[in-house]
Amino acid sequence: MRVKLWRRNAFSGSGAAFFCAFTLTPTELVKCRLQAMREMASQGKLEGGLERLKLGPWGITKEVLQVEGIRGLFKGLTATMAREMPGYFFFFGGYEFTRHMLTPEGKTKDEIGAARTVVAGGVGGLCLWSSIFPTDVVKSRIQVESTVGKIAPGFLTTFNKILKTEGPKALYKGLGPTLVRTFPATGSLFLAYETTKKFLTNLADGR
Repeated sequence: MRVKLWRRNAFSGSGAAFFCAFTLTPTELVKCRLQAMREMASQGKLEGGLERLKLGPWGITKEVLQVEGIRGLFKGLTATMAREMPGYFFFFGGYEFTRHMLTPEGKTKDEIGAARTVVAGGVGGLCLWSSIFPTDVVKSRIQVESTVGKIAPGFLTTFNKILKTEGPKALYKGLGPTLVRTFPATGSLFLAYETTKKFLTNLADGR
């Protein structure tokens, strides 16, 4: 029964990620554009120079809306879904399965303690980034290369371009530091979540 539960949580995370992609894509687009602009400005290649950096997130958003309309904010939506849906399947699946494996006989997963919760959360984070990193690289390239007024390159087009020009290793560049960072971060995240949930449940029950 418990094994079936972690699978259900994994699919629930994946389904929730589908809807999250619609709110995440516009903010990711603006973030990637700003990061690309700062990099180009540091190399003296940014059209408009340092003045253009003063636009900020809201300025970039208004520019996209004026030039491309609402659809412009959703460039990279397919790539974001391709990243988020399997990513959160493995994120919640990895977390719940690890909790299941770390639960001693005769106890529930809510009784495994802080240390094991952190480990389970860290494993969930490792599963997340290990599964989505190549897709994240492609998604970011699409959103950076689809500068205002240009047609956004497709997911497969961008993926094949990276493979041909930079090789498979380019899809995993930076994965190591990301995994080192995510283990304590997601471990702390789930510990905070479980602790807060327990506190609020006890509060509601009048304990």
